[in-house]
Amino acid sequence: MTDQPLVSGPDPEIDEYALGALQDKGPIAPPRSQWHDVWQQFKHHKGAMFGGGFLIFITLFVLIGPYIWTLDAQKLDIRAKDMRPIWTLLWDSEAKAAWGHPFGTDQLGRDLLATMIKGGRASMAVGWAAMVLALLIGTFVGVVAGYFRRADFWLMRFTDLVLSLPILPLLLVAVTLFRQPLRANFGPETGMFILIVGVVGITSWMQTARIVRGDILALKEREFILAARSIGTKNSKIIMRHLLPNVISPITVSATLGLATAIITESALSFLGVGFPSDFPTWGKLLADAVQRMEQFPERVMLPGVAISLTVLSVNYLGDGLRDALDPRIRGR
Repeated sequence: MTDQPLVSGPDPEIDEYALGALQDKGPIAPPRSQWHDVWQQFKHHKGAMFGGGFLIFITLFVLIGPYIWTLDAQKLDIRAKDMRPIWTLLWDSEAKAAWGHPFGTDQLGRDLLATMIKGGRASMAVGWAAMVLALLIGTFVGVVAGYFRRADFWLMRFTDLVLSLPILPLLLVAVTLFRQPLRANFGPETGMFILIVGVVGITSWMQTARIVRGDILALKEREFILAARSIGTKNSKIIMRHLLPNVISPITVSATLGLATAIITESALSFLGVGFPSDFPTWGKLLADAVQRMEQFPERVMLPGVAISLTVLSVNYLGDGLRDALDPRIRGR
């Protein structure tokens, strides 16, 4: 019997596979970033895509609209009063309509398309400014309450107190008390803008504070925060470098919801007649002016009402999509 070697020779198939694996077949694709995964999740949310698209459209509509449709929103033309929109010609051939006023005119002859653009600019400006103010206050209160244990009790009890207050009567009282001093110092329009933004922002920060506080309470016990404390990092640097970047997601979602709340609140104040001056159009003011003659001219109620409803609906859908896209558990990571 011949002796068999204990170790067999190299297998040519295995050597060929190993050499092929070691060969450089080109650059390796870079890993996908987090924001790429966020976009991939976001674009699959049809409601969020609609909301983002419509919000961009309405923002551009009120910003660029005055440069395209150059009619003055406050110009009176009695000879062209009470014109109907051009689409009413489809079912009423005797309607008084003109292509120069595609949305029609009001009882004083003011062009409704121009007033919709100017009113939308005022409503959106109030909404964005009040949202930013509420976001700053809510984030500050939430971070301080969540990170500093001594301040947590008092800040949260104050938040609960503000939440228990009836917001609409509080808004009406604040507007009544501070309207005349602000008008005297800043003018009728600028003074009311400052007042409405301040009142809406100060009464809309509580939800953001609670959300941020909950996330800060969970994050401050994580290992990287404990490591930063162990090497003597100041609290301000821990908050700015480690905590705030990790609560961007809930803050972004809260911002979208706060924008919708601010637009609705401003529209309600204008509808009740305690907002901007009577000759300054906003969507809520246009809605209030149209109620008296809504049976003869229903489109005057529909135009600002549909604009408010679609804007708020788009913002809510955008917030839902951002919440799903920014949550790593929903993205499957």
